[in-house]
Amino acid sequence: MKFAYRFSNLLGAVYRQGNLNFSKDGNAVISPVGNRISVFDLKNNSSETLPVSTTKNISCVGVSPDGNLAVVVDEDGAALLISLITRAVLHHFHFHKPVSSIRFSPDGRRFVVTKENVALMYHAPGKRREFNAFVLDKSYYGPYDETTCIDWTDDSKCFVVGSKDMSTWVFGAERWANLIYYSLGGHKDVIVGCFFEKDSLDLYTVSQDGTLCVWESDTELDGLVLRKTRDRPEDEEDEEEGTRTEGDQGEVIRGKVETPRERERTKNVRYKQISNISDQRITSVAINCSGDWIGFGCSRMGQLLVWEWQSESYVFKQQGHFNNMASLTYSPDGQYIVTGGDDGKVKVWNTNSGLCFVTFTEHTSSVTSVTFTSSGFVIVSASLDGTVRAFDLHRYRNFRTFTSPRPAQFSSLAVDVSGELVSAGAQDSFEIFLWSMQTGRLLEVLGGHEGPVSSLCFSPVQSILASASWDRTVRLWDMLDSWQVKETLPLTSDGLSVSYRPDGQELAVATLNGEISFWNPQTATQTGSVSGRHDLQTGRKETDKVTAKQTAKGKSFTSLCYSADGESILAGGQSKFVCIYNVKEQLLMKKFEISCNLSFDAMEEFLDRRKMTEFGSLALVDDGTGDGDGVNISLPGVRRGDMSSRHFKPEIRVSSLRFSPTGRSWAATTTEGLLVYSLDGSLVFDPYDLDLDVTPASIRKQLRLQDWASAVVLAFRLNENALKQEVLETVPHEQIPLVCSSLPDVYVEKLLGFVASCLEKSGHLQFYLTWTQNLLMLHGQKLKNRSGSILPTLQALQKSIQRHFDNLSKL
Repeated sequence: MKFAYRFSNLLGAVYRQGNLNFSKDGNAVISPVGNRISVFDLKNNSSETLPVSTTKNISCVGVSPDGNLAVVVDEDGAALLISLITRAVLHHFHFHKPVSSIRFSPDGRRFVVTKENVALMYHAPGKRREFNAFVLDKSYYGPYDETTCIDWTDDSKCFVVGSKDMSTWVFGAERWANLIYYSLGGHKDVIVGCFFEKDSLDLYTVSQDGTLCVWESDTELDGLVLRKTRDRPEDEEDEEEGTRTEGDQGEVIRGKVETPRERERTKNVRYKQISNISDQRITSVAINCSGDWIGFGCSRMGQLLVWEWQSESYVFKQQGHFNNMASLTYSPDGQYIVTGGDDGKVKVWNTNSGLCFVTFTEHTSSVTSVTFTSSGFVIVSASLDGTVRAFDLHRYRNFRTFTSPRPAQFSSLAVDVSGELVSAGAQDSFEIFLWSMQTGRLLEVLGGHEGPVSSLCFSPVQSILASASWDRTVRLWDMLDSWQVKETLPLTSDGLSVSYRPDGQELAVATLNGEISFWNPQTATQTGSVSGRHDLQTGRKETDKVTAKQTAKGKSFTSLCYSADGESILAGGQSKFVCIYNVKEQLLMKKFEISCNLSFDAMEEFLDRRKMTEFGSLALVDDGTGDGDGVNISLPGVRRGDMSSRHFKPEIRVSSLRFSPTGRSWAATTTEGLLVYSLDGSLVFDPYDLDLDVTPASIRKQLRLQDWASAVVLAFRLNENALKQEVLETVPHEQIPLVCSSLPDVYVEKLLGFVASCLEKSGHLQFYLTWTQNLLMLHGQKLKNRSGSILPTLQALQKSIQRHFDNLSKL
């Protein structure tokens, strides 16, 4: 198997912090999630994560009016200019200080950035080739505290800036003779949003306590008068004319207090406050171009909402797990992913749309493990609250709750192939509990382990349960023979994870000393081992007193998973890397770096010497009050205002790994969220049985001669996707049975796999279903004999057909 997997989507989190933006057509919302950007298509109900990432969490995003460019700024002030068409990074820039907001002007010629107490206006990058993509035009001073938000008038003449000092400032993009830059007061909390009315200088400002102030201007936009050059006041300094480069100061403009003499001399723009109302507390607001939809982001809950005010209903409502995700599993057809989190929620995600469509909230403590039954309609979850629950995906309800005679904290879970036996391991009583799914009754309590049961796994082909424990053993329990211990496998260290190969002929065990050992379950003999401690490559935490190299000696893999064909194994643990090993050769094939986000702890191998002082690391000094990304840990009895809130950095780790049954993707639950890696179809030229006369020209010649079968064979020998699709779609509908019957066996499986991938995206539904039906009918017996190796292909086929069935059945 070739591991040409690449990052394809981020699930499990929809919003972390920063501002929301709508696309140009208003049908998609662009949301920052950690150090990545997700685009949620509200019309087609799907999501996509862009293949670009910053080095720290994103603090703000600005999208150009034409929807082609985005400027993304992280917590340190490092900016990326991204093309939303090609999904590529065009330019890197550093503002050198944290940036709170960024906004393009409606005409697309400028953008304003707010950092500290200053607003900086830059020339926007255009279609012309420029040496400097970010050229500073003017710097505006006025607020006394940090600036927080920006909005422009529709004609790009003026912009408004909100501040933490509870004031709002209106500035001009040009020098307007009758617009003096002064502050608007009236709020009692930090300004979080300011909005101009359409084609007007009238203003709406919103503060963090939910107060909305409405400001009415006595002047229309047309009434602004351009100042003559000689009327320049003394308090506005100007730079020498000439070409400005990135990082130049630009023209400096300062806000001022209007004097009585100036008030008499000129008729200036004046504002008066006409009303204010109160509402709920909010974090980020965005309105789409038509004004029908309002997007809300809540960083504390990780929520993203889109509200249609006319119908008073939600167009879009998504929330990720509030805390870390602990486990995941794929449905048997690969269509859904289920995750369990430390917040006690079980969420079901659609792998095609990337959205969560049902959340189960019955658990009252952390969910430690989740799994599907073989039918694909029942989810089983284990929790530290002492219950194992079964959920029905038809009626979306909790129809079974399994408990133990004495309260126990369940840390592992497994369901047998029939879906009848449910087993869970306890971490405090060292026992394994067995229940019947049919009756819900406790069948047996399996004792014998002398340490917490860390992992359970049923054999895919027999009624045998494997349990790994901290007592340095793996026990194989026979479910048919009075639940007796069939074999005990001795380990060199504490067992952390156990997994059966899809054909049930091999067992992999991860232990505390960083090794993965492979066993034959029939003979109870060890067949090989991999030492993976050095492959984990852990980073150094800011509180660590020893180097990363020394820390790595205590690290190990905590999650294992075989690939769909059983040839390789995925392993992850307390590290930013996921390793893929070849089981037969016992070699490391590839390492995936799941994150490059420096907002997490233990990301770098060496501590930054610039932050080291004689008293310790400056990174440990808590300068925040928990108002950013930090999690607030409330004091007992404190309801409002938290004196204990602090900022902390979560440590990067992989808690669970699973391969999709289709073999096309794999997923990992990490500190960053649920990451899905898919096979990269664009990687390209991978011919099979190539010869000099196998060329696109010779294949098209066979098509002209109407020799369909040999054209198909030649196309699969060249193995170029576009050409294979062209050949298949040229074959007449009535010739399909004949072509299928004359295909050599070696190409039947390849054609079936290709038809499965085409069926997922193509609109030629009946055409590709005819290919599928004929291949299965004519070669069914031969395919059945090799069902083990072609199972991923069949499951990919089933997933594609099921998706089309679900879409059509709604019509």
